[in-house]
Amino acid sequence: MPRLTPEIKEKIKNLTHTELQQIVFKLATKDKMAHDFIMVNYLDKDYGEQELYDKAISDLDMLFVKGYRGYSEELRMASMLTACIRRINEFCKVSKNKKMEADLLVYILEEAFSLPASHFGTCFTAFDSKVAQIVKRLITIVTKKLHEDYKIEYEGSINEYLRLLHTRSRHIDLVYNMPKII
Repeated sequence: MPRLTPEIKEKIKNLTHTELQQIVFKLATKDKMAHDFIMVNYLDKDYGEQELYDKAISDLDMLFVKGYRGYSEELRMASMLTACIRRINEFCKVSKNKKMEADLLVYILEEAFSLPASHFGTCFTAFDSKVAQIVKRLITIVTKKLHEDYKIEYEGSINEYLRLLHTRSRHIDLVYNMPKII
């Protein structure tokens, strides 16, 4: 990402209002992230972030039903989870709301854990590893980035995810090194 030097900052300050408007229009039409950033932070401060969250949920729903390439069902599900994480990362670049990020992670974990238990513990460990990474990210957000009160809200589901991972995928180092409960 380019750094703004003091000279460039001074030149930007000297631009006219019309020139700044043209730059914003061009950025908003060319870059989806810039458009979302402008909507959430300047144009629709009250409901923009919630609309962005709802759009992310609908995108995740589409990613759940999309067909993925892979030799086995586990590999296809790992690809699906990778695409879901990519979409959540796009949301996080615009919105810094960690509560919504945690909710999105729980949303995709519910989908992953709704699959039959036979998907876990197979020789195709990509799925197990991806689920463990998502659980670890959720644990980090809940324990370190959110207020203590939110820990109570997420604690039950996280502990259930950890229990299921430890019973089904203990052979993976990432899972083995994870705590039993938070």
